[in-house]
Amino acid sequence: MRIRKQELGDKNICGVRVSQRRKEINMKQVELLRRLQEKGIEFNASGLSKLEGQIRTVNDYELVALSDILGVSVYWLLGMEEK
Repeated sequence: MRIRKQELGDKNICGVRVSQRRKEINMKQVELLRRLQEKGIEFNASGLSKLEGQIRTVNDYELVALSDILGVSVYWLLGMEEK
């Protein structure tokens, strides 16, 4: 596992939770990327890393897909409810 070199950004509020949940369910970034692509959402490894590092903004349809793939609510990803 690589250690993040950059500080967390402020472009989104869900990136930390996406990373947290992905790791909780033992999902690698490449698997999350594949599942997103199956839903028609194009991401690359750099984009996902930036999303998780809160350096990239998130679109509403991406947020919905992430919540579905990760098995949590959009509200949880946004820090508005407990898991």
